[in-house]
Amino acid sequence: MTDFRQDFIRFAAAQRAFSTGATLGRLCEFYVKAIQAAGIKFDALFGSAYKGIPLAAGVAICMARAGHDVPFSFNRKETKDHGEGGTVVGAPLMGRVLIIDDVISAGTSVRESVKIIRDVGAEPCAVAIALDRMERGLGNCSATQEVEQIYGIPVISIVSLEDLVTYLRTERGAGEYLAPVLAYRERYGVADHVR
Repeated sequence: MTDFRQDFIRFAAAQRAFSTGATLGRLCEFYVKAIQAAGIKFDALFGSAYKGIPLAAGVAICMARAGHDVPFSFNRKETKDHGEGGTVVGAPLMGRVLIIDDVISAGTSVRESVKIIRDVGAEPCAVAIALDRMERGLGNCSATQEVEQIYGIPVISIVSLEDLVTYLRTERGAGEYLAPVLAYRERYGVADHVR
């Protein structure tokens, strides 16, 4: 596990919520590190409604501060017929678009995002999430594996459930959390989730 992943787990455990400007900013810095480590080339960011909206904005800010200013946009769940109108807010979707969200559960927000992006002639190139919970999808694969197979795009995560298990097994004082995480993995996880 890379250092930034361990740092993220420590940070997330200390925060328990990302509800201030400082914690959101730090979370978005971790997204940038994961995106850079993955080496994905993209032209724009897209935040899935609703949690992906502040994440995409925060990632765009962090990237701009690091010298890579990229456009971003997001969707709203309801179409507006006044003001900006439509369902997409922000920069026009063009080129290779990186989708930003918090997690993937059933894949609904990814499915909606891919459709929105492709409908305007742009191409989704990856999905970036904070935690790959490695949960069963609709079949024998995990939800993230299904996204990769169905859409042919990689899913980048800051950490995975397996990273969290490894951390809890080795970090002093974290052992009390291991049993509930293993129980979660047993109940919802897939048997074979290779990253």
